[in-house]
Amino acid sequence: EAEKNAPAIIFIDEIDSIAPKRDKTNGEVERRIVSQMLTLMDGMKGRSNTVVIGATNRPNSIDAALRRFGRFDRELDIGVPDENGRLEILRIHTKNMKLAPDVKLEHLSANTHGFVGADLAQLCTEAALTCIREKMDLIDLDEETIDAEILDAMAVSQDHFKSAMGQCN
Repeated sequence: EAEKNAPAIIFIDEIDSIAPKRDKTNGEVERRIVSQMLTLMDGMKGRSNTVVIGATNRPNSIDAALRRFGRFDRELDIGVPDENGRLEILRIHTKNMKLAPDVKLEHLSANTHGFVGADLAQLCTEAALTCIREKMDLIDLDEETIDAEILDAMAVSQDHFKSAMGQCN
């Protein structure tokens, strides 16, 4: 189907869950899926303008036959972001968020070693939800809109992020 509609990109997230090493799996279904995938990838023409990308956190769990040249022949290791990378990710996730003056994204990026993009997104979401929960008793849920004064008073603070840190990663 992808070749008919080329150019195309096929993205398979968590590929290790559908294409595990055949010698490490007990299920016949898993073996068949891997075999079918190998057959389909071998059937793709070299100039078909179709790119297949697989993503995983566990590359060593993928069947070795899929990792050979002609199938998934290039591997890119996208590691955990460094402090500057985390700062950029935090800036993206807080871009449309009203932040209190005490929020120091540089401080957050320094204290989130080991966090990946999804962890930082969760951190920002949890901090915002903590801010909202604090104001819930002031919000009339029967109204269609929230009073402007309440909205103006809502800003995600460093304490909200600190609270969210306990719930993330």
